[in-house]
Amino acid sequence: MENTIKELRDMLSDKMKIDGAPGILFSGGLDSSVLAYLRPQSKAITVSLDSSGEDIGAARAISEFLGMELHHVDISAKEALETVPEVIKILRSFDPALPNDMAVYFGLRQAKNMGITKMIAGDGSDELFAGYDYMRDISDLDAYIKRISREMVFNSNIIGDYFGIEMVQPFIERDVVELALSISRDWKIKKDKDNIHGKWILRKAFEGALPEKFIWQRKRPLEVGSGMANMRRMLSEKISQEELQKTQYKIKFFNREHLYYYKVYRSVIGDVPPPKDGEERCVGCGTGILPSSIHCRVCGYVYDWK
Repeated sequence: MENTIKELRDMLSDKMKIDGAPGILFSGGLDSSVLAYLRPQSKAITVSLDSSGEDIGAARAISEFLGMELHHVDISAKEALETVPEVIKILRSFDPALPNDMAVYFGLRQAKNMGITKMIAGDGSDELFAGYDYMRDISDLDAYIKRISREMVFNSNIIGDYFGIEMVQPFIERDVVELALSISRDWKIKKDKDNIHGKWILRKAFEGALPEKFIWQRKRPLEVGSGMANMRRMLSEKISQEELQKTQYKIKFFNREHLYYYKVYRSVIGDVPPPKDGEERCVGCGTGILPSSIHCRVCGYVYDWK
C-alpha cells in the first residue's frame, strides 16, 4: 500500500506540473488544499454567502500557510437569489443540489472578471475516494464507485463553458481514475483514532505536506462550507406547504425548495424535454435518462444504483 500511496501523490503532482492553471476554486477542504499545495502559485478563489460558512476561515489559514494569493468573493443573499434563474438557465436543471452550483458560478464569474481562462477544481475526489458519508453504508462500495466512475459529469464544466473558462480536474483524469478503482474500500474508508475518515488514502498521501488539522478535517459539502445552504430556507419560504401539496405538476418534488426551482425552470427553459431514442423515462420528471443512469441531471432524482 505504501507504493500505491506514493503513486497517487506522484501522479497528482505530475499532473499539476503539466496541467496547472492560474486559478483554483478553493474551499479550503481536503481536495482543493491538496491541489493548492501542488500548485501554490495559482490564485485561490473562495466564495461565501454573507460571510457565512466555514470555508473562508479554512481558506485563509491554508492560503497563508502556502503563501497563496486568496480572493474572497462574498455574495449577498439578495444577489444569490436574483442569480438563481441564470444558473438554472445555464444548467437546464432544477436539481435541488443547486446551492453547490451557485458557489461554483460565483467563483468562476470572479475568475472571468480577473481575466483567468483556466481553473483548477477538485471534482471527482469524493466520488472516487469515498468522501461522502452515505458511501459508508454501501455494501459493495467498490462496485458502486466503478459504476459512477463511468458517468461522472460535473456542472463546473458547463458553467466553465458559459464563462469561457477551461476546467482542470486532476482527479478525473483517466490514470487517476484507474488507480482509484484499483484501491479497495478498506483504504478509502478507515477508522483512525476515534473518527471514521473517507478519502483515507488521499489523506495519507499528503500527510506531512499540510498541517494535520487540514489533512484530517471533516468533509464539508460545498453548499455548507460556502454558506449557500442558507438559500434553502429563503427559497422554501417562497412556496407554501399548501401549494406543494396541491401542485398539479407531474413531478416528484422533494420539498418546497425543489418546487421553487421547477417554477423558475419553467419560466426560463419551458417544459421538461421528453426522452430521446435509447433513453428511459425518468420517474421523477419524465425526461430521458440513459438506462445505466442512477441520477437524473434535470430533476435530481436518484435511482437505486443496482
